Amino acid sequence: MQKLVPKFVRKAFFFAAMTAAILFPGFYARAQSAPVVQPAAQTADSHSKQPPADFAALGRFREDNIKLGAPAPGENRVVFMGDSITQGWHLDQSFPGKPYINRGISGQTTPQMLVRFRQDVIDLHPKVVIILAGTNDIAGNTGPMTAEQTEGNIQSMAELAAANEIRVALCSIPPSDKFPWRPEVGDPSQKIIAINAWIKSYAESKGYPYVDYHSAMKDAQNGLPTSLSKDGVHPLPAGYAIMAPLAKAGIRQALTK
Repeated sequence: MQKLVPKFVRKAFFFAAMTAAILFPGFYARAQSAPVVQPAAQTADSHSKQPPADFAALGRFREDNIKLGAPAPGENRVVFMGDSITQGWHLDQSFPGKPYINRGISGQTTPQMLVRFRQDVIDLHPKVVIILAGTNDIAGNTGPMTAEQTEGNIQSMAELAAANEIRVALCSIPPSDKFPWRPEVGDPSQKIIAINAWIKSYAESKGYPYVDYHSAMKDAQNGLPTSLSKDGVHPLPAGYAIMAPLAKAGIRQALTK
């Protein structure tokens, strides 16, 4: 049986506590009212900064890919991988009767394309993938990116394709001297030229066709003229009419390697 605390000891503790409350009231109040700090990862603000649930838009073509099925025997299936410039391209009009698959998604950057590359390219078992990417990287659509990061993502897509026996054609970024949705970027023309120089060099080192839209479409300011585009970025039918034979030649070269 535990011994009872003597009465005079209990009185001493009570007197000490009351004295502390009188002499240091602020400390007592803070101890009682101090808020519980939530971990940073659980605050509402941190949740608002999380990436979207489907960062790479994997759901965009999921059902279409299932319906597409495997290529027919002898079919020279080609997948066009890209952003809005690819998405807006009516491949059935530029390449009538060809088994060409459009897998462009507006606004996408190379990291997003790389995430969905297996689903939207490799699993479709094409003979050739023609990759057009980089405009939205320079615009910073998914945050600031260096040229080296863009180039690395393009290289990774090419390596994934080659590892899966898919032939590669690499495209230059089309010319532009302004991004209407990102005016703060300023004139992107020199950044485009620099990345294109790397794409051309890398394609040549690997024996990949280099599809040079830029040289065929640029104006004196290295932009996209009004005859080919309304906004200086997205081609009009006249722009796609220039791009189509270049893409056709690149695909033919890839198929006959």
